Amino acid sequence: MNKAEIYQILKATLIIIVVLIIQSCSTKTFDTSEELMSYIQQPEHGYLHTKIVNGVNFSVLYKPTDLLVDQELTDQEEVSTVDSLREQYGKYLYFTLSMSKNNQELLSNVAGNKQQFGAMVNELAFGMEQKVHLYTPQKDTIAMADYIYPRMYGISGATTMLFVYPREQNIKNEEYLNITIEDLGFYTGEVKFKIPTDMINNEPKLKFK
Repeated sequence: MNKAEIYQILKATLIIIVVLIIQSCSTKTFDTSEELMSYIQQPEHGYLHTKIVNGVNFSVLYKPTDLLVDQELTDQEEVSTVDSLREQYGKYLYFTLSMSKNNQELLSNVAGNKQQFGAMVNELAFGMEQKVHLYTPQKDTIAMADYIYPRMYGISGATTMLFVYPREQNIKNEEYLNITIEDLGFYTGEVKFKIPTDMINNEPKLKFK
């Protein structure tokens, strides 16, 4: 094999590698929110992270912007509103935190203790800003913008809430972000998740028609 042939083989191999890299970094798009939700709920894609600590199941799910946009749209609205909604919701990061023990909400596990139950209701409704933290590898804290805790009154198998953080510009340059959940009274200690930022920077989208 002469040098010219070796050069052609190396050139073809390089082209294949570049194509594969581009494909792996390209943004995935889905026709429906159900397809998108199914995709992000598969742990291998990097959007869902789970842990079990002292019998408590924790899961953190990053919700792409287009899922929030889709919830806002109605059948009567024009597709022209998509861009403005993407701009509005795209200013923030959205994480769903679910916690359960014995396949029940956290409150269901302390229902027999009136004092503990009341304290946990207050903490879940008003105190999670002091319990859940998002920060960079350099320990720079990203201040929580808001969180939503819908009371399910025992009909759900988990305590689930949505946390909202500003999408600060410097986040794009980080390799990952940390989310920590302080002990909520179940002797778990601090539970920590490492969230890679590449899946946030290249989050999947919906094909709005």
